[in-house]
Amino acid sequence: MHSLVFLCARRLVSHHPSTRRALDLLPAELYPVLFQAAFLDRRTLALQDLVTTWPFPILSFQQLLGHHDQQHSSHHPSLREKPSKLCFQAVIMAVVAHLRRALEEPCRGTRWLRVLDMTDLQDFDTDRGPDRMSLWSGTVALAKACIEVSKHKNECPSGASTTPPPFGVEIRADLFVNGTSFGVLRDALQTSAAPLRLRCRDFRTEELSITGIVTLLESLEPVGVRRVDLRFNNLGPAGLCTVLPHLTRFTELVSLKLPYSNVDVRRLAPGTDTGLRQLAVQLGRFPCLKELNFGSSRLSGSLRQLLSDLQAPLESLELAFCYLLPGDFAFLHKSLHAPALRRLDLSGHNFTENLLQCLCQLLEKISTSLLHLDLMECHLTDARLADLLPVLCRCSRLRCLGLFGNPLSTPGLKTLVQKTVVLPDLRLVVYPYPVDCYSREPSRLASAFGHLCEDVVDKERFAAVSAEVGRMLATSGRADAVWTSSLCRHSAPDYFTL
Repeated sequence: MHSLVFLCARRLVSHHPSTRRALDLLPAELYPVLFQAAFLDRRTLALQDLVTTWPFPILSFQQLLGHHDQQHSSHHPSLREKPSKLCFQAVIMAVVAHLRRALEEPCRGTRWLRVLDMTDLQDFDTDRGPDRMSLWSGTVALAKACIEVSKHKNECPSGASTTPPPFGVEIRADLFVNGTSFGVLRDALQTSAAPLRLRCRDFRTEELSITGIVTLLESLEPVGVRRVDLRFNNLGPAGLCTVLPHLTRFTELVSLKLPYSNVDVRRLAPGTDTGLRQLAVQLGRFPCLKELNFGSSRLSGSLRQLLSDLQAPLESLELAFCYLLPGDFAFLHKSLHAPALRRLDLSGHNFTENLLQCLCQLLEKISTSLLHLDLMECHLTDARLADLLPVLCRCSRLRCLGLFGNPLSTPGLKTLVQKTVVLPDLRLVVYPYPVDCYSREPSRLASAFGHLCEDVVDKERFAAVSAEVGRMLATSGRADAVWTSSLCRHSAPDYFTL
């Protein structure tokens, strides 16, 4: 339920001329609730007026809208949604317009907004609708804004000066770049003495050359970078060893994601492991590292060597489709990382009897710390799940469980519900479509199991199963838990929100 103040704020921002006149008379303490109201109702003109006259040195979307802690936030649910593209653009346009005026009349810009925190705003998933700002589009929009202000500065009478102006805005944002957007982001990061500056928190690249990646890394401000995500870049061990030294500038780096990096131990020269050893040494140069992702790398039998130089225990380890062997599981079980692991992704492994036993031993070791477990597309049948459930139910703090893509039947799914309701913190389970809900013949399913989509599911049959799962949860007093077969609509929490 909205407060009376919020309802009044919504009324005010709905009349743009009134909003503009009222801002000169209203106390600064009302700006946050006015911003929330304008955001909720997508009043872009009101948003621009609010940003242009913002009375505080910091404007943080996280604090105003509650994106930083959705689980415990008291904000209205609609406020915690990602902002629309129009709202995002309206804020940027207001900042650019103000700085352009300040460059023309420097005395106007000396007391105003200093930091605009837009982290966590954009969706990486572009399927959320055309009105949402994707992470890629948001990065391009911010880069173009920086370039525009820099060009305007150079066109002003004092533009020849290389010293920063007495005013300026620092935009804190998460950035995503690929080959298409490389040029504009490079130019934005390399603008010197600019009144509008980008400071990156989480940095992600796809399909860039080694030279391109290094250029951008060297252009980033080192302070505040907590995550670097380099994927689909085909770097290989040698390329990673070239790139990783440029990350040591980021002394606050906590998360390093290197999936799809073309690391394959089978390609190492016979009798030598020089490339992997050098890579391990580079990983050991990040003292604050807590999250590591080597998904879709073939690391069979090499996990001990790869992680041997890490200075501190990892809390999140993603090893999906890494072809791990029993020896790799044995290393993890005895390693310094086991007691600290909060998130573990072992999707894509075929847990036959031997490897399943290794998994059970590992889960037993990490049962007191584990919050998030992904075992998607792991060939877990009803029988194998039955062997796994006893130790899984001892993971008393488990919050998220991913089992999508496993060949469970409806009875197996019901057993999963019955056994795991004892886990008090389990709030999200992504389960597979039961094999008996597919409309194709079992023989055809078996040959193409890993590539099945929703369109081969008997929707009526699956709807009945889904309803039964809901009834079982409600009967057990766990109606608060989300059990879903959708990978997109209920994305798992990020490491930083665990």
